[in-house]
Amino acid sequence: MRADLDLKLSHDGKRWVACNAMLEAQGEDFLQLDAALTEQLRARAEFPAGSRVRVFMGFDFDTLPRWMRQYQSHYFNRYVTIEL
Repeated sequence: MRADLDLKLSHDGKRWVACNAMLEAQGEDFLQLDAALTEQLRARAEFPAGSRVRVFMGFDFDTLPRWMRQYQSHYFNRYVTIEL
């Protein structure tokens, strides 16, 4: 599957954070994260209103302490489709 937008996904201890060099969205859960991302995409107007944007969020394993990387299979990547 090809994504229209690639983001890094991490957790700061309180919120999920999805970002790249151009934008950042945060939320305490995935519903809030996706809503914040939708707002960001609408504000940037990079994609036309009414379009569907496929977003890939790849977990940023560099945010894990080295000793925890053995458990990295518990973390994940995710795809979402955002309707603008």
